[in-house]
Amino acid sequence: MLHPVKKRGPVKKRAAVLLAISTVAAALASPVTAAPAAPRASAAPPAASAAAALRWAACATPRHPTLQCASLKVPLDHAAPTGRQISLALTRVPHTARTSQGPLLVNPGGPGGSGRALAGFVASALPKDVAAQYDVIGFDPRGVGKSEPALDCGPGHFTPARPDSVPLDAHTERANLERVRSFAESCRTRHGDVLPHIGTVSAARDIELLRTALGAERISYFGYSYGTYLGAVYAKLHPTRVHRLVLDSVVDPAGVWYEDNLAQDRAFDARHKAFLAWVAKYDAHYGLGTDPALVEKRWYAMRSALRTSPAGGKVGPAELEDTYLPGGYFNGYWPNLAEAFAAYARGGDPKPLVAAYERFGAVQPSAGNSYSVYTAVQCRDSAWPRDWNVWRADMWRTHAKAPFMTWNNAWYNAPCAFWGVEPLRAPDVTNAALPPALLLQATEDAATPFEGAVSMRDKLAGSALVVEEGGGNHGVALSGNKCLDEKVAVYLRTGRAADAVCPAQPAPTPATATRAVAPSAGGAALHGLLGFRG
Repeated sequence: MLHPVKKRGPVKKRAAVLLAISTVAAALASPVTAAPAAPRASAAPPAASAAAALRWAACATPRHPTLQCASLKVPLDHAAPTGRQISLALTRVPHTARTSQGPLLVNPGGPGGSGRALAGFVASALPKDVAAQYDVIGFDPRGVGKSEPALDCGPGHFTPARPDSVPLDAHTERANLERVRSFAESCRTRHGDVLPHIGTVSAARDIELLRTALGAERISYFGYSYGTYLGAVYAKLHPTRVHRLVLDSVVDPAGVWYEDNLAQDRAFDARHKAFLAWVAKYDAHYGLGTDPALVEKRWYAMRSALRTSPAGGKVGPAELEDTYLPGGYFNGYWPNLAEAFAAYARGGDPKPLVAAYERFGAVQPSAGNSYSVYTAVQCRDSAWPRDWNVWRADMWRTHAKAPFMTWNNAWYNAPCAFWGVEPLRAPDVTNAALPPALLLQATEDAATPFEGAVSMRDKLAGSALVVEEGGGNHGVALSGNKCLDEKVAVYLRTGRAADAVCPAQPAPTPATATRAVAPSAGGAALHGLLGFRG
């Protein structure tokens, strides 16, 4: 039996969990447990009943020639089902096997991530025989993307160069506070009628209506990042409607959301140090020194210089953090980020740094929507401190040990201190009524630290945890790790899952071109869909 670790602890604590998982896995006679699988085709609806409820139209792409699109009307307020209706945008890759296991809903996280493109990716990334058994369904949750209405609270909120995220003086703190207060007020003004109905529980209830519209007795679900929490909440509300449940890079349900963000700050700092140690390892290529501590000093010296002279007039300290944050999600970006760092630190050349910002850190037009939904969901789901003195004390305390992203992450979430809608209480997702669920987690994941997966595993009775030992990427299944992908394929075929440990993929090596993603780091396509902060 594994026990949850409440706080991110030293490596030896995680090693104890890994040892427990390894012991369980080694004791099994085969790589798959004898846990009873949920009933298969008998529970799945015929394709005709799904087609009768939703009007699917071809919306093929060159990569996904069988992709279909539809929309679903749902009530804005689930307590008033005959009241105002909103729409959810859907995609589908239909099953091709003679016997279907029904719908497999996929979600990329966020909150605020669009899931329409994920359907085609998952259908093509799974083994053909597995994908053939499912109607893979992507969807934009309420408020997101092509769903209507789509939230956009504050255009220009991330226009560079922003105030330094670290409030070293009262003026900088006031400037940042004004930004987040203004964003919260803009949300209330623009979307005050919708905000009370944007949240994880409302989105989970939408999934149940989608199940009904599909004509399915039960659905399967594959969620990444925040999508793991959405899936767990749906499973709590409707446990008998779950066929398969795959949760990858798992949110800690005990920390939703203020505590989870503090845990992220510590984990991202550790992951950033891992990046800097990697740069030191390749000193022959980057020329920034062989001592990780000295390389770290050079990175913070770059940050300090940008405070008074932003690169290209747009990359100040806050934008620098935005640029290097994606490296905490996916190490395939490390070579590009290291090239930009070296060019600036060694020769004072800001152009590669500006290019890296535009690729990784700059806010795209669609991000106004995704960030607005992110904020609306997180602020509504659970209570946040309303006294700014609490935030200030917690952030400085955390910053002292984890300076990389603590204050940047604080301002990203700080609209919740001034939100105009009262928060709900996060549901307890403890669940003993589910079929076995499959959880996947990298030990060094920064966005959803490892202990959250252990916590979720203990809350979902009969679930199995597959650990990528030494891995630091966020979103690990269907990204090139054959060991992990085989576990997912077996589970989706049979419903059986077992605790297991898989080795991480090799770290990248310096790329020959600054725009290249190292081929040794799998998952570039997946991480392009998952995005950051989710």
